[in-house]
Amino acid sequence: MRQWDSHQGQQKMVETIHLERRNTMATKTELSPTARESKNAQDMQVDEVLIPRKVPSLCSARYGIALVLHFCNFTTIAQNVIMNITMVAMVNSTSPQSQFNGSSEGLPVDSFGNLNKAPESLSAKAPVYDWSPQIQGIIFGAVGYGGILTMAPSGYLAGRVGTKRVVGISLFATSFLTLCIPLAADFGIVFLIVTRIVQGLSQCSVIGGQFAIWEKWGPPHERSRLCSIALSGMLLGCFSAILIGGFISETLGWPFVFYIFGGVGCVCCLLWFIVIYDDPTSYPWISTSEKEYITSSLKQQVRSSQQPLPIKAVLRSLPIWSICLGCFSHQCYITATALLTLSCALSTLCQSGIYINVLDIAPRHSSFLMGASRGFSSMAPVIVPTVSGFLLSQDPEFGWRNVFFLLFAINLSGLIFYLIFGEADVQDWAKERKLTRL
Repeated sequence: MRQWDSHQGQQKMVETIHLERRNTMATKTELSPTARESKNAQDMQVDEVLIPRKVPSLCSARYGIALVLHFCNFTTIAQNVIMNITMVAMVNSTSPQSQFNGSSEGLPVDSFGNLNKAPESLSAKAPVYDWSPQIQGIIFGAVGYGGILTMAPSGYLAGRVGTKRVVGISLFATSFLTLCIPLAADFGIVFLIVTRIVQGLSQCSVIGGQFAIWEKWGPPHERSRLCSIALSGMLLGCFSAILIGGFISETLGWPFVFYIFGGVGCVCCLLWFIVIYDDPTSYPWISTSEKEYITSSLKQQVRSSQQPLPIKAVLRSLPIWSICLGCFSHQCYITATALLTLSCALSTLCQSGIYINVLDIAPRHSSFLMGASRGFSSMAPVIVPTVSGFLLSQDPEFGWRNVFFLLFAINLSGLIFYLIFGEADVQDWAKERKLTRL
């Protein structure tokens, strides 16, 4: 009897367990629509979190970063251009060119060897040098030698160690060397050329290293605008140097052009180290809403720092070469003064087109490729002054015509190549590669 009762108890327990399972399944079936609604609501909340809420751009930290970069580019390009303005006052074109490397501390003489009355721009405090057109072309192109070497590595280095260090140190170096140019010119042509080469290394590190900052500061749909604000400082620097440089040379002497713009660069360098941070999370003066807006915008961008740079695919990429040739041809300018002015005005469109196209086709490797394309274009400031000096020395009457025709051909070929092979979509070799482990 006891065994029979035990057997019946076990059977009732099994029936109870099955009944509870059925009730549980029925409850789950009844609640499944509610669960689905709850799940859909959660998914909608997640989507709302992923969709960044745009914050005002006025007085924002990210546009403040772009403004500081604007002033840094203003200073860098102004320091690059002022040699073109001061060369008129530095060179005594009326004296016989008896020696290429010589320098004269005296005043210019006329064609009969008599002492001319010194104009205000050629005071005793501003020495005059006897440099041939070929030597002047070498001096102009010396800055570009550094750009070929450092533009691409500076972009890669900024992506690794931070834009603040690379650009800040480079900005200080070019500003300090600008202050030293009058002294280097007094020491001789060799010292001046070496100073210009090292200055080119620093200037191109500023230009090539700054783009890495937008990988962490620039929302994808605002990068073109932020880069345009920053790069527009180059045009303002060129305009200001041309406008003010001649006036300073005439009133104070050409050395003060380097002293003033070098001092402005030191001030911008101090501002850079105080204001600039490599990412918004460590920025002390950013609002919480803007920080969340930037970080949430960047989370939607696929990026991986572990993926190596596909060198072979980059070298075979026609869109990359179209960017490089477009930048190169843009660095070369048109015949008449009116056309020159018009070309400079229209060239601002290249800042928001060719120069930041890498952010569209390869955002993962943008810091390196941006520097590489700008480094390729830096060959133009080396080649153009040297070739121009050679053409002018060979044919003083029609040399300028040949120079302008050559520059027109280069610009046209670069434009055609870019229009044919330029792209705006992310390339296959720059997309995310996910590894599946079995």
